[in-house]
Amino acid sequence: MGEIPDPNQSLIDSAKRTLDIEAAAVAALGQRIDATFVTACQLCLSCEGRIIVTGMGKSGHIGSKIAATLASTGSPAFFVHPGEASHGDLGMVTVKDVVIALSNSGETDEVLNILPLIQSLRVPLISMTGNPTSSLAQAAQVNLDTSVAQEACPLQLAPTASTTATLALGDALALALMEAKGFTAHEFALSHPGGSLGRRLILKVEDIMHTGERLPAIAPERSLRDALFEMTAKGLGLTAIVDPEAHLLGVFTDGDLRRHLDQPVDLAQISIQQVMTSDPVTIRADQLAAEAVSLMEQHKISAIIVVDAKHRAVGALNMHDLFAARIM
Repeated sequence: MGEIPDPNQSLIDSAKRTLDIEAAAVAALGQRIDATFVTACQLCLSCEGRIIVTGMGKSGHIGSKIAATLASTGSPAFFVHPGEASHGDLGMVTVKDVVIALSNSGETDEVLNILPLIQSLRVPLISMTGNPTSSLAQAAQVNLDTSVAQEACPLQLAPTASTTATLALGDALALALMEAKGFTAHEFALSHPGGSLGRRLILKVEDIMHTGERLPAIAPERSLRDALFEMTAKGLGLTAIVDPEAHLLGVFTDGDLRRHLDQPVDLAQISIQQVMTSDPVTIRADQLAAEAVSLMEQHKISAIIVVDAKHRAVGALNMHDLFAARIM
């Protein structure tokens, strides 16, 4: 009797075959990054309006993602469905725009139907097709070749390697434009204010720190017991020890308390100045909250005092505040 095939191994082999085919399709694109790609970049860089991306079916899904990537990396862009474009949506396209049209065959009816409207506006047209002799490729000022040796689909029917290649080339275009424009991390954050990365890049310590009456602070001559009451009332796990002008002299934390409980101390008699940490880690209000995370992790502390240029205590924050702000 022959050996019974392992169905699980068949699944693994299929997945590996798909990844190998798609990886080869993307790798092949590197040989096509030439003067044609440069021209496409130059058309986009000289665009005074928006980059309009269009495509039908699977190409449309890829086009929507390419438009989103362009927009988030400094090249204003949006996706227009070609089927809707001929029924009014093409009115969103202006003479200052650039159009990128996607079609693997280059013969997609819905895309070809809007070419006369694009041409009437004299808008630069960049095509991304798998057939450089197709109608769409011939109509475009620039055609970016996304052809693949084979689809990963064993029936050679479902767009797989071709859509992967198109998506990768769209990323290459978007990031080349991003670098050419000198697009910065801060600008990226401004267009992603709701995301965790955006918050890490723009949220500052002053945006989340506790100030005023919420800032735990006590004079150096006060007792350790008084300091514990202040820490409990403010709930940040530490208190600042300050002089009458609010200059920071030191801090006392939950960790300091645990260490001193092992020693015979009179909570009511010993002054906080005798047990405080005199040279604590601090941060400025105008620094990024992400820098507070880095400092606190580096020094293995869970709370930190915020000081101004004259080393006066102006705020405090702890790890809970950073978690709540979704910086961590």
